[in-house]
Amino acid sequence: MTAAAPRLQPPTGTGAASTRLLVLLCGAHFMDAIDLSDVTVALPDVGTDLAMGPGALAWVVSAYLLGYGGFLLLGGRAADVLGRRRVFLASVAVFAVGTLVATFAPSGGVLIASRFVKGVAAGFLAPAALSLITTLWPEGERRGRAIGAYALAGAVGFVGGLVLGGLATEVSWRLAFALPLPIALAVLLLAPRLIPADTPAERRQPLDALGALLVTGAFCALVLGLTQAPSWGWTSGATLAAGAGSLLLLTAFLGHEARTAEPLLPLDFLRRRSTVTSSLAIALLWAAYTGFAFLATLGLQRELGWSPLMTGLAFAPIGLVNGLLATTAGRLAGRWGPRWFATAGAVVLTAGYLLFLRFDGSSTFLAVVLPVMLALGLGISLSFAPLNLAALSEVPAERAGLAASLFNTAMQIGGAVGLAAVTAVLAAGTGLASSAPALLTVVVASAASAAAAAALGRPARAAQPG
Repeated sequence: MTAAAPRLQPPTGTGAASTRLLVLLCGAHFMDAIDLSDVTVALPDVGTDLAMGPGALAWVVSAYLLGYGGFLLLGGRAADVLGRRRVFLASVAVFAVGTLVATFAPSGGVLIASRFVKGVAAGFLAPAALSLITTLWPEGERRGRAIGAYALAGAVGFVGGLVLGGLATEVSWRLAFALPLPIALAVLLLAPRLIPADTPAERRQPLDALGALLVTGAFCALVLGLTQAPSWGWTSGATLAAGAGSLLLLTAFLGHEARTAEPLLPLDFLRRRSTVTSSLAIALLWAAYTGFAFLATLGLQRELGWSPLMTGLAFAPIGLVNGLLATTAGRLAGRWGPRWFATAGAVVLTAGYLLFLRFDGSSTFLAVVLPVMLALGLGISLSFAPLNLAALSEVPAERAGLAASLFNTAMQIGGAVGLAAVTAVLAAGTGLASSAPALLTVVVASAASAAAAAALGRPARAAQPG
């Protein structure tokens, strides 16, 4: 399979045109982030309406993660080879169709299938959008500011999804599933006029279809095993088979990549310290946050008796703090380098998780919950944009999509690991009253993220004001 390798024209026109384009890309990321969180508070109503048990409801979340994590590498390579504008538009269109099907799903099977399709679309959308930023904004302070805004959109979307999902569920769970649709339609309307056209390169590049199939299968098997292990059992035959299958497919993928002329993932790319270290740091950071969000959501609703809307609102301070600080953190990290910003953010996150150890059935919002959420907002704003910047620093334009996909794959897989670990620890205990060991796994993952961030190099160009 071959395609013309595209080159994007540099931004033209006024600063207002660049701002409109950045708002568009941030809107697409906001839409994607909403869909990662808005369904959580709606799951009990979904189960009642569609007669889905706990195991089937878990697949509503897992199917999205499987599609997302399994197709990110292919999505990044497709953006580089087929064209970032073309892939961006196609993925948003598929995402919109999947949203429509999920909203009117007549059965649990249709709902789960539509969620998987949306995850696949997001796997193409995320690297295409982020690589558009890295190829259209010059490296340094301007790119740092743009990535900071992009990271802010994702963080606010994720937290906003909890709030909006809780509010929509008060009317109907189907309304919660429909939340991303208006954004998708607006993006499809505006994108053709705002995103520069892809232009063909001088030579044709093959798209590594076999490599894509192998790595997608490996990630799907891995995520499947991680998300289902709490119900299957960590030592069950099904869990071990998923792990073994993932390892075999990954080994086959690496062997294929070493032999093919135009690999999906050039193995020498893994020698890039900033890309690999930042991917490890974001995987650990998101593992910690996903595990915490799961524990906090259950605790607030079951221990304190809060409604889904109240629970979602409790997370709002994270988004508010991000709104104030994320863009500034990205700009400063673009000027001085991302290492210590990301490290400080992970340390603040770890402190916030430790504060939540005080939570019990008599906790109040002002005394216990609010300080934790403020700390998490500060920690995420300091770390997320700088880690994005480090992952893409000094990467050639033709490999920007690949770097973005590696970073986002690490994030999704890390989230699956964190959720699986927390669920497993909770299952071994006696309920939420004994959730301290599960929260300690969150603390350990967050502290490890700080160590990984501290190991980041200092890109020479990022260190210069600019």
